[in-house]
Amino acid sequence: MFVAFSVKTPLEKVQMEERRGNIKAENEMNINMKEEQSTLDWRGRPSNPNKHGGFQAASFVLGLQAFEIMAIAAVGNNLITYVINEMHFSLSNSANIVTNFVGAIFLLALLGGYLSDSFLGSFWTMLIFGFVELSGLILLSVQAHVPQLKPPKCNMVTDGEKCEEAKGVKGLIFFVALYLVALGSGCVKPNMIAHGADQFNIQTKKLSTYFNAAYFAFSVGELIALTVLIWIQTHAGMYVGFGLSAAAMAMGLITLVSGTLYYRNKPPQGSIFTPIAQVLVAAILKRKQICPSNPNSNCSMLQTQRFLDKACIKNEDGNNRRKESPWRLCSVSQVEKVKILIAVIPIFGCTIVFNTILAQLQTFSVQQGSAMDTQLTNSFHIPPASLQSIPYIMLIFILPLYHKFFVPFATNITGHESGISPLQRIGSGLFLATFSMISAALMEKKRRGSALHSGKTISIFWITPQFLIFGLSEMLTAVGLIEFFYKQSLNGMQAFFTAITYCSYSFGFYLSSVLVSLVNKITSASSNAGGWLSYNDLNKNRLDLFYWLLAVLSFLNFLNYLFWARWHSHHSSPPPQPTALSKDDGYENIP
Repeated sequence: MFVAFSVKTPLEKVQMEERRGNIKAENEMNINMKEEQSTLDWRGRPSNPNKHGGFQAASFVLGLQAFEIMAIAAVGNNLITYVINEMHFSLSNSANIVTNFVGAIFLLALLGGYLSDSFLGSFWTMLIFGFVELSGLILLSVQAHVPQLKPPKCNMVTDGEKCEEAKGVKGLIFFVALYLVALGSGCVKPNMIAHGADQFNIQTKKLSTYFNAAYFAFSVGELIALTVLIWIQTHAGMYVGFGLSAAAMAMGLITLVSGTLYYRNKPPQGSIFTPIAQVLVAAILKRKQICPSNPNSNCSMLQTQRFLDKACIKNEDGNNRRKESPWRLCSVSQVEKVKILIAVIPIFGCTIVFNTILAQLQTFSVQQGSAMDTQLTNSFHIPPASLQSIPYIMLIFILPLYHKFFVPFATNITGHESGISPLQRIGSGLFLATFSMISAALMEKKRRGSALHSGKTISIFWITPQFLIFGLSEMLTAVGLIEFFYKQSLNGMQAFFTAITYCSYSFGFYLSSVLVSLVNKITSASSNAGGWLSYNDLNKNRLDLFYWLLAVLSFLNFLNYLFWARWHSHHSSPPPQPTALSKDDGYENIP
């Protein structure tokens, strides 16, 4: 028996590649044209690509992002000082107040994404909740300035038990102001990224450039907050610091409104959860049905034969398809969108351990710095809390170099418009995070050994590498994650998907608290010398061993990520275009 093989000549191969390239270019052109037609100007008319969108429009959003993070970072990073010294809450209660405040911001990002995609649109969500955040900052500043709105002055260090805690109206004013800030900031954050990205077509290199620019604006705002604004809070009073945060937020809103004539706006799509719920309900109701046997049916249009595919099987009773409720019959593209939503969950989960490491750099690493020699000159000492500014100083220089040199170099090798894909960028960042913890463990062993064996205090500059490595890691992971989620083919859910990335921060910080408690409990039970993190004195603790544990967890998390990234690349693809489907088979395909 002879088997015939089709051998293509080099010319045929070239022609085939050209046809594939032409098809890809035509598809991208169609997507870009569809995006431009679906966006509106400030009057609700179709946007004009010559007048609306692009970097001119996005620059106003970048301005808001820099001012907003400047305002919220100055409040959040020094809030515990205000809560203890001015509101007179205990150390444990103060820590819980700050943790709950930060966690609420990132969780409320989901609300902002939902309201934007479903009802308000990104611009109006930012404007409305930007004023909510501004009102909270103003109320914080007023309370910090007016003695009658605060408990009587008292030294919490020497007279802690006698100090009056903020209660009643004073406590109510404080928490109302604080959570107005949390509500506003949480709802604004995902929409800044989404609205800026909406100014570009998804199938364009400029979108990746924008995400790098957005992180640059974020770094600038963080750096100013961690240096200038916190210094002013410390030396001029918290009310001045809160007032400057309010002024920064006001400047951000002015910047946002100034770009109104240049924005292209994506209109809200109605409730984003209803189509998802319809697919789940329809799939459950039709769980016993099977795929039509017709080989030319729309079965081929679905990416895989899964449980959710049954949501678009038509009943075989001959009834007209319009008689079926949308809760019993869904479109093919609707089902594929739900699959995409499910497929990105493992990628999101792999970033939680990454943010647990970030929590250590904002807590234990600052304590490390406090136990080191902070003297820079005879008259100037580096505040340990300012160590958090090290990554942002580096990123301000690294980000332009990354975009200018690395992206073109990598593009020539990979052919990817961003140099490396978002999944590759996330993986690179997760891999580097492990070395941040290794550096922290080695440094802590050196610091502790010097303190215990020779009585010497090493310079605070020894702690720099772990911050620098993590800064580079965060640049890769954070930007890659936002780009990855935004580019998923879920039309009308970009703001909500961007909000999901912020939830990783909350889960990471909460996991850090659980991990610290769990490690202390286990190590205390197995040793008479106490747990690794039981003492206030770092020299009695084994923080280096805790860092090694995190390094191991980080590397295992990286291996887990490789599995899911590979799975996602092989099993996920954009939903099919409805126009390519037939209406004469056993599936529903009308969008």
